[in-house]
Amino acid sequence: MTYCVGLLLNDGIVMLSDSRTNAGVDSISTFGKMYVWEKPGERAIVLTTAGNLSLSQTVVTLLKEGFTDEEGKSCDLNQAASMFEAAGMVGAAIREVARRDGEGLKQQGVEPNLSMLLGGQIGAKPHELYMLYYAGNFIRATIDTPFLQIGEIKYGKPILDRVITPETPLVQAAKCALVSMDSTLRSNISVGLPLDLAILPKGDLKFALRKRITEQEPYFASIRGLWGEGLRKVFLTIPDPDWGV
Repeated sequence: MTYCVGLLLNDGIVMLSDSRTNAGVDSISTFGKMYVWEKPGERAIVLTTAGNLSLSQTVVTLLKEGFTDEEGKSCDLNQAASMFEAAGMVGAAIREVARRDGEGLKQQGVEPNLSMLLGGQIGAKPHELYMLYYAGNFIRATIDTPFLQIGEIKYGKPILDRVITPETPLVQAAKCALVSMDSTLRSNISVGLPLDLAILPKGDLKFALRKRITEQEPYFASIRGLWGEGLRKVFLTIPDPDWGV
């Protein structure tokens, strides 16, 4: 499994993904799950994946090389005119891979599963964030729902619910995403370092930051310590219940 989160903010987009892939407790590997298409000044697009690794890598390969969808339309993220069109291309790639490989996986007893987050900005069009499903359909992040998650989402969601709004500055949003990831790392062995972080400011049409975070990253290590210590301090300030126990 994995954990990926995308944040849609007034100031831009933040995306974070882990890199652990496992086929059991004795078979753990590291594979990056973040992919980028960038032409500075024209477009900046980032895609993160969760689910079956072979399916997701095949989808990304189709998107990198370009392909023709079921309606005969050429699909190339470097040619998409908007993020909505880009999301449609990713959905078409997912459906194509499902058509090719989905039934074969089922015959081998493997239930195919795949989900993706797609964020970015193209030209003067708005910056947008989408979540795509195995059927190739998708939803878009909104002001009411400014973040989307895929993979092991439950452990990292509470901090996002309490902190993230569209007005959250990019740097603070990145910090919140890292706290969300730390909560997931602590609670689920199927999510692991290193992490990949991307920050895209609105209107820049290029990434302000693309960073791989390892166990040796001092800032992430400080977050892990300070967040746990801070939670314990806040817990101790809450009065005990006066229930006569």
